[in-house]
Amino acid sequence: MARIVIIGAGMSGLAAASRLGTLGHRVTVCEAAGTYGGMVGRYERDGFAFDTGPGLLTLPAVYRDLALKTGREPLEQLVDLAPVDPESRHLFPDGTAVDLPNASRGGVSQALDAAFGAGSGARWSEVMNHGRTVWEATRRPLLEEPLPADPTPLHTDPYPVPPRRGLLARLGRPRPWTLADVAARELGGHPGLTALLHEHALRFGLHPHTAPASATVLPYMEQSFGVWYVRGGLRALADAVHRRCEQRGVAFRFDTAVTRVVVEEGRARGVETAAGRIDADLVIAATDARPLLAPRSAGLPAPAGTGPTPAPGRFGVLLALRGPRPAGTPHRTVVHAADPAAESAALAGAATPCDRPTVQVLRPDDPSLRPDDGHESVVLTATVPAQGAVDWTAPGVAERYADRLLDHVDAAGLGLRERVLWRVVRTPETTFRETGAPGGSVPAPALAGPAGEWLRLPNESPTPGLYLVGGSAHPGGGLARTGMSACITANLVGPA
Repeated sequence: MARIVIIGAGMSGLAAASRLGTLGHRVTVCEAAGTYGGMVGRYERDGFAFDTGPGLLTLPAVYRDLALKTGREPLEQLVDLAPVDPESRHLFPDGTAVDLPNASRGGVSQALDAAFGAGSGARWSEVMNHGRTVWEATRRPLLEEPLPADPTPLHTDPYPVPPRRGLLARLGRPRPWTLADVAARELGGHPGLTALLHEHALRFGLHPHTAPASATVLPYMEQSFGVWYVRGGLRALADAVHRRCEQRGVAFRFDTAVTRVVVEEGRARGVETAAGRIDADLVIAATDARPLLAPRSAGLPAPAGTGPTPAPGRFGVLLALRGPRPAGTPHRTVVHAADPAAESAALAGAATPCDRPTVQVLRPDDPSLRPDDGHESVVLTATVPAQGAVDWTAPGVAERYADRLLDHVDAAGLGLRERVLWRVVRTPETTFRETGAPGGSVPAPALAGPAGEWLRLPNESPTPGLYLVGGSAHPGGGLARTGMSACITANLVGPA
């Protein structure tokens, strides 16, 4: 039995703790905040409840595996899980609307043909076939196994770029394709199909003009394996994993910030907190470990998204609405950017956010999130520049931007503003305060791509006895990937 300290009670920390407790280790979780869940938060007021982080689950197999490995029971016994159908409704600037079915690539193709004209679905399907090629090439090394000691094969994007012909073939080696190149060259630059492809990247905090073509795996995974909702919101999933931790004897110390990883004789030996030292045989950081290792952090490169232009963050507006949820309202609506070029410029480092960006509108038909059927809880989210690129704390900035988002979605026909009882605005600075994510940035998934710049830190750090999980570690951000990160690390540690 090893004494293990886990730094952080976000979803990766909870998942790692439950797995390691099941393996017979003595696990203590230190969390700086007063509760667990990290970015999977919840806001409650006047009978309304809202997810403050992700609202939908992809690849539920990750948490099905967690439920089986830690309790020998299906995930559906821990939470009420249901597929979302339609998966999403998309509203485009020219007035076009399209509903995409859940986990039906054929149905998506038919819907796109109906919305954009014959042949549109076939074009999209061909890109998804290439996304499947990426999935088959990277599933094991990027999602199921530790990052290989030699990750060089992952420094090449497996997206099958068509060969260059004629004069182009004699001009030397081409630069690697980005997701924007895929849209321009394989989707013909069609504005609706381009917006649809780019939205998947934006939602994960990726810029379509810099994200590798391998990011096509993101829409492929959603349209192949489906999108799911947890009744009560995704916070109910965090509650279930926390309960499993308690059942496996995991100890929690909330309001306990770790100030330093103790390294003695070249090995992690515990952590320092304001309340004193906690000795351990192994330490697992479910946060950025660099500040906790200073001055011994030379072996850990800076986390992704902390360069001159920080990775994007999320801006959210929680809306408590009077009046019932209209019949036929989809769970998820995407109102696409009125000016994609302006959105791209804003995320690339402009001093102000895009006025009318791509906005996700989540409207779950879930009685547990509203006081009664005469009200509705709604969450708007947009990908925006991180704190620092824009000063979201400046007087009036956040509230004025929330007004612009409401105007934008109402111009698309949603009619939300006139029903607002009250609202709560959340910015990247809110995320930074609550989770410590640099600038409130969205942790992006690991992807195969040029020079390995899209990979994340290995789970086994250069410091013996110190492991890394979560959005800054392999295989990157997103609820499914942080769960995989915990699984990979628990397998590295092994049973007691």
